[in-house]
Amino acid sequence: MTAAPGTAPLPAPATAPTPAGAPSLTPVFVRLKLAIMRNGLRQSTGRTVGWSIGVAFAMLYALGLGAGMIALRGNHYAQAAAVTNAVILVVGWAVMPLFFFGGDDTLDPTRLAMLPLRPRPLITALLTSSLIGIGPLFTLLVSAGAVTAVAHGWASAVVAAVAVALVLLVCVALSRAVAAANTRLLTSRKGRDLALLSGLFVAVGAQLVNLGLSSLSSNGGLHRATSVAGVLRWIPPAPAVDAVRSTARGAYGLAAVQLALTVAVLLLILRWWYRSLFRLMVTPDASTIQAAPDKEAAARPSLLGGLLPGLMVGGRTGTVMERQFRYLWRDPRSKASWASGLAVGLLLPLVAVVQHGSVYQCLWAAGLLGMQMYNQFGLDGSAFWTVSATIGTRRDAAQELRGRALTLAAIAVPYVTVVTTGAALLLNHASALAETLGLAFAFLGALIATGAFASVRFPYAVPQNNPFGNAAPGQTGLVMLNVLGGTLCGAALCAPVLALDIVLHTGGHHDLLWLILPLGAVYGLASAALALRFTAPLLLDRLPEILSVVSKT
Repeated sequence: MTAAPGTAPLPAPATAPTPAGAPSLTPVFVRLKLAIMRNGLRQSTGRTVGWSIGVAFAMLYALGLGAGMIALRGNHYAQAAAVTNAVILVVGWAVMPLFFFGGDDTLDPTRLAMLPLRPRPLITALLTSSLIGIGPLFTLLVSAGAVTAVAHGWASAVVAAVAVALVLLVCVALSRAVAAANTRLLTSRKGRDLALLSGLFVAVGAQLVNLGLSSLSSNGGLHRATSVAGVLRWIPPAPAVDAVRSTARGAYGLAAVQLALTVAVLLLILRWWYRSLFRLMVTPDASTIQAAPDKEAAARPSLLGGLLPGLMVGGRTGTVMERQFRYLWRDPRSKASWASGLAVGLLLPLVAVVQHGSVYQCLWAAGLLGMQMYNQFGLDGSAFWTVSATIGTRRDAAQELRGRALTLAAIAVPYVTVVTTGAALLLNHASALAETLGLAFAFLGALIATGAFASVRFPYAVPQNNPFGNAAPGQTGLVMLNVLGGTLCGAALCAPVLALDIVLHTGGHHDLLWLILPLGAVYGLASAALALRFTAPLLLDRLPEILSVVSKT
């Protein structure tokens, strides 16, 4: 800054030196972490009991897994099991912040942005305090068992101690780095949407693990596991675990390279973490600085806006469809429900392809998507009064139901067609494609029919402030009635098409099985249309009762 003419020059702003005897942040953060854990357990007895039970199960599992790894000492497959466990640990630590970020306030570094803390000592303090908890203890026990399984001799025992420390540091540092890099995303609406999908990822992951175990149980499966382990042992921190085995075999040079690789990756992770913390504490985000209007982005239609015109029909029905599509795109609960149905509906036929199962497992796709028709008004919540205010005649009620049904059909019909066709071709059962599609369309139409009636006759409220809740307290029975009763009624409704298919099979008329496709499509369409026509006057009569039920959130 320059001084005005005729005045003395302004002195440069002084920088306050850092006191040489300033206390370290690490003990402060360790005490803070212990205080957070202690105060969290004091909130309620139920939380303390749940935490204790969870810790007990986690420790039993870790001890059992570690003991199992130790029991593999001397086994040919011990190395494959050890490096695989190391990779699974680091993957779990990497994805954990993406799913459970909102459940741990200590993962949010923006809470420290207003404090006079520098990123470098902050990283040391956070890393040290992060080593306190059940997760690090679980990792320590499992990794200790993994290195014990491949350690032989005093030299490998020394390397094993270093390897356990490196595995723990890499896992914890990677988890913190991922959380810091995605803090602004995970605290936004999109981040909460991602958290809602955590159950979906867990279900898909469990199914993939099941497929892997089935593959290992087959002939030659363990030999394939050894081949995969040859690749996994170079994914950090697995090289540190494999360095123990290399030391036991006398390959000291290879062990040094593997340890150096793990250390280098740890340093890169810490550097990434440092840059993320620096950006969070220095760079303003969208909440503190006003962005200039982007005229090109405003003029450019969104993805949803570009797709809707091609799916709409005219009149009130088209308006209802547009509203429902926007709900599916913006409401986290609707998005999670649909994503689960689409993913599991694809996963189960994929399992059939991998295990050379039946093409009829594609009916799961139709069933899971057809179940989206149930409790149509529950997700609207108290906002349903704006919809009910526009329903004054039987025609309005019919168009409201028709728009919701067409929204579901616009997604389900092409999806079921693609999934069923792909599974039939991959299973080399192209001859069964027509009948499977016919059964799927009949089942989908039956579920739309029964779902429309159940939505009007047996509605239930969905908590608005709890994205993981599927029903308000005291309405679990209605949920079970919708899910189980609706599925059974839908299956019973499409029984004529199924009976015809069985008759053609048992009678040897395989050349006529293609008739199931047009008959099933027409039957499903007719079932849905008749049910919507029958349910429309019931919806008009029960509007006040539905509004009072779905508003109890």
